[in-house]
Amino acid sequence: MRVAVFVKATEDSEKGVMPSHELLEAMGKFNQELVEAGIMTGGDGLKPSSQGKRIMFDGPSRLVIDGPFAETKELVAGFWLWTVKDMDEAVTWAKRCPNPMPGPSELEIRPIYEMDDFSEALTPEVAAIHADTRNRLAGED
Repeated sequence: MRVAVFVKATEDSEKGVMPSHELLEAMGKFNQELVEAGIMTGGDGLKPSSQGKRIMFDGPSRLVIDGPFAETKELVAGFWLWTVKDMDEAVTWAKRCPNPMPGPSELEIRPIYEMDDFSEALTPEVAAIHADTRNRLAGED
């Protein structure tokens, strides 16, 4: 199963406070463990929401909203993409993570939809489009 692991934003991350040398080293070592175990397939930190934008959709209209965004506790400061056996394995790895922020912080683990989850709406044509996209992302032709 694939999961996204979100590092929730804090006041410090929203202010652009950079992690300490010690935290960068600890996270680097943790990421190495994840890669060596075949768990981590991607991930990065995100800049503060003040540097971001939101696109609001309503039918055909689009509205662009500049950051920063309210409710820091609802924002994401970083993410990993992991492949794990089940949610229990994801939780086990997440509990091994160094505290990703100075002070209190939070991780959120969410399962990623797989194509099988869309079986009723998945025609062979739609499946082919998505397979082609995944192959291109993986560097395959």
